[in-house]
Amino acid sequence: MFIDSHTHLYLEEFDHDRDVMIKRAIDAGVEIMLLPNIDRSSWDSLLKLHRTYPEQCIPMAGLHPTSVSPNTMDDELQSVEKQLIKQKLCAIGEIGIDLYWDKSFWEEQVKVFRIQLKWAKQQQLPVVIHMRNSFNEVWNVLETELTPKLKGVFHCFSGNLSQARKVIDAGFYLGIGGVITFRNSGLQEIVKAVGLDHLLLETDAPYLAPVPYRGQRNEPSYIPVIASRIAEITGKRLEDVASITTLNAIKLFNLALPVDKH
Repeated sequence: MFIDSHTHLYLEEFDHDRDVMIKRAIDAGVEIMLLPNIDRSSWDSLLKLHRTYPEQCIPMAGLHPTSVSPNTMDDELQSVEKQLIKQKLCAIGEIGIDLYWDKSFWEEQVKVFRIQLKWAKQQQLPVVIHMRNSFNEVWNVLETELTPKLKGVFHCFSGNLSQARKVIDAGFYLGIGGVITFRNSGLQEIVKAVGLDHLLLETDAPYLAPVPYRGQRNEPSYIPVIASRIAEITGKRLEDVASITTLNAIKLFNLALPVDKH
């Protein structure tokens, strides 16, 4: 069994074949798919998907850093807070800082990130952290909020080995997706050095499809492709990659396994 710990299956890219795609994932052994939120615009489709597949598609609540702006962030945060009260959630995410697309509102991103970290501690929920071109900025905030009970994952980890060790020393996981199959990603050495106990599998679908699907729409059924590459890098059996990363996700997100109806 596999778990896709980060996938945006509620987006319009899946509107024409969502049910078929989810069946394909389950047939591939991907029995749980975790859904990070983006902003207010994604709530309806995300929660509809969860209601349709309550055991397989598990929601998070969060405000993505690229959706942060001075004019809307208060309303957006109120929306997240409302869902924290109403819904049973597996995490607060995805949250963090993104300095790749636009640096105009990075101070607002820091403020929103810190608020959501505090909520995670209050709610005793893990966090899913977005850190594109911003590891140092994210770490500077996270370090001041760390407590033994604050746990989470650095989604789509793209830092160096020293940064990876900081993350795992703080009790956080590294989210590893299709980039591990890219020849010059640099992730291979990091994964080999840190080992399976600190990894979660993810797709970030519909983005970042692994080789040989690179450039196409990503989907959870490709998780075994990612796991196979990790098995090659670490010298472990595919079964070990599946079982260890699945247990990591169950532990972090406090997940219940789907009921076998066969």
